[in-house]
Amino acid sequence: MAENCSHDCGSCSADCSSREKPDLKKKPHEMSDIRRVIAVVSGKGGVGKSMTCASLAVASQAKGYVTAVMDADITGPSIPKMFGVHERAKGDQFGIYPVVSKTGVQLMSMNLLLENEDDPVIWRGSLISGTVQQFWTDVIWTGVDYMFVDMPPGTGDVPLTLFQSIPLDGIIVVTTPQDLVGMIVSKAVKMASMMNIPILGIVENMSYLTCPDCGKKINVFGESVAEAVALEHGIPFVAKIPIDQSLTAAADRGTIEAEETNNYLVDFFDKIDGLLNEKK
Repeated sequence: MAENCSHDCGSCSADCSSREKPDLKKKPHEMSDIRRVIAVVSGKGGVGKSMTCASLAVASQAKGYVTAVMDADITGPSIPKMFGVHERAKGDQFGIYPVVSKTGVQLMSMNLLLENEDDPVIWRGSLISGTVQQFWTDVIWTGVDYMFVDMPPGTGDVPLTLFQSIPLDGIIVVTTPQDLVGMIVSKAVKMASMMNIPILGIVENMSYLTCPDCGKKINVFGESVAEAVALEHGIPFVAKIPIDQSLTAAADRGTIEAEETNNYLVDFFDKIDGLLNEKK
């Protein structure tokens, strides 16, 4: 505490231990019911973050949990297409309602609000951040056990806003095997650590390719660095997803919920679920 403290932090510039830090967390819609929120992040684009987010949601729903996906990647929304959802979200005097997929996953995305799915969103960062916050405060999420947030890539304004405003139970980091990506992942991990958000696991996408003739695993993008990064930062779980044309084809067709496409991350989700239940 500063000498001659008046106890009026609003008019004082001293950075002392007694200063109360503002709580920037936003409350969800008063009619929403959300138990756990997990953000799926990546240090850069093009590593399969949205695919991972969708696959985790499918695994959660298949386990009997009521599941939701908030597509916070406003300028690159791809979640609705993966789930084969093309209708527009509706609202009334109470709020906005998520669109529900074939198996019951609740979805909210910018593409569910646009008149045409292929219309670009040419907005500045502050407007994008405000829209994502509205997905939390204005959308009525019903009885959700697990919400997965598909974050925009990087460590910029929108991820920072979400980390500060939404109460997250943890994050999952998506990467690919290259050493360069390992460095970028470390940036995302350190950002989460600075925000006091637990890192639940790493998903290494495009980890290997299985030869269709001999069954040998081929490291197309080099040797895995996921375990090394996880060990360095004390991250408990690692999952590896191979290059699988059937999975990407299912996402393109909007059939990501098909039974044959939801197996890669089931065990990984079970471990995350067990970890969070232990902390409950």
